[in-house]
Amino acid sequence: MDFFAGAERLMGMDDRVWRRHANPWSGWTRMLTTLPFLVLAIWSRVWIGWWALLVVAVALLWIWWNPRAFPEPRRFDNWMSKGVLGERVFLEHREEVAAHHRRAAYVLGWLSVPGSVVMVWGLIALWWEGAVFGAILTALPKVWFVDRMVWIFEDWRREGRDVPGMEAHEL
Repeated sequence: MDFFAGAERLMGMDDRVWRRHANPWSGWTRMLTTLPFLVLAIWSRVWIGWWALLVVAVALLWIWWNPRAFPEPRRFDNWMSKGVLGERVFLEHREEVAAHHRRAAYVLGWLSVPGSVVMVWGLIALWWEGAVFGAILTALPKVWFVDRMVWIFEDWRREGRDVPGMEAHEL
């Protein structure tokens, strides 16, 4: 199974949710809070024991709810909106996206793995520096990934192609 498609299905992303997620507030709060909330939630087991499972559940609920939390933006011409819409193009038309973009997206996904390993080890061993540094190393390729999605979006539009769930006059 394709990781990207599986994540999209798990998140229940339909046209309406994608449009709301294209709000820069949604994209930026998701990018800036997801890993820190999750790391802190898992780390909270040190302070509150098994109650940490509730905190982890709240963090996971935030990850699911964030794309739904903000209204649809008035405009879609900013970096984060283009990144979100480019990701949608990538997910729904992957084989039609230029090979160099597909390759870059997969490489960037794999580049987050070493940071994830360090982060997980830091959380298991209660090594806060490893957890924080690993989270940062995991997040940096994600920022680069979003930038690549902006590039995909702009190439797609330059070719005169429609973005799924969007009317041409909205873009």
